[in-house]
Amino acid sequence: MAEQCLNLQKSLGWCEGTPVLPGIRRRLYYIAKSMIVKWPTLAKDANGRTTTATYEGNFTLVADAEWKHIDVLPSKSQVQSEAQGEKPSQTQLNTLTAVHPGVGDEATAAAAYMNNCDNIFLIQDMSGKFRVVGCEMYDTDTTVAQDLGQGATGTASTTITCKATDVVPAPFYPGEIVTEDGVVMGDGSAAEE
Repeated sequence: MAEQCLNLQKSLGWCEGTPVLPGIRRRLYYIAKSMIVKWPTLAKDANGRTTTATYEGNFTLVADAEWKHIDVLPSKSQVQSEAQGEKPSQTQLNTLTAVHPGVGDEATAAAAYMNNCDNIFLIQDMSGKFRVVGCEMYDTDTTVAQDLGQGATGTASTTITCKATDVVPAPFYPGEIVTEDGVVMGDGSAAEE
């Protein structure tokens, strides 16, 4: 008997005039993958095909761990995704470019712990929803570059770039984000007290 392969394709409509706001918001969150005990999941069918781009459940962190924040310049920061590999092993390469305006002690030290660490990033899009750059299955590659600016009119900045392979373009995360400032909800709603 032949294996049943149901079609996962769906229509993808758009109403003319509906705004799709580009860019990311000012604050993003990150954590070392080693601080994550349990990941939320992406739904799959019986054949192992991912059927959604939205995580179900929450990230469970080790005791006393919290997502740390980075404030970025939204006009210079972005998330991009492109296909990589060949069928039937094609994946997505999600790339975060986050430009932080500081070049002081704290921003400079960030290179020491980000360059050699498997980091996961949560980025809020302009609709208020959080997206994930980083995946449980694959390592991330994070690099930090710094520019002290040039002359009287140059711009100083610290640029964090994360490249992460995943099965979908930067999946959505509507769950809890436990931060040092309290709990933030990934779907943009208020956290329950």
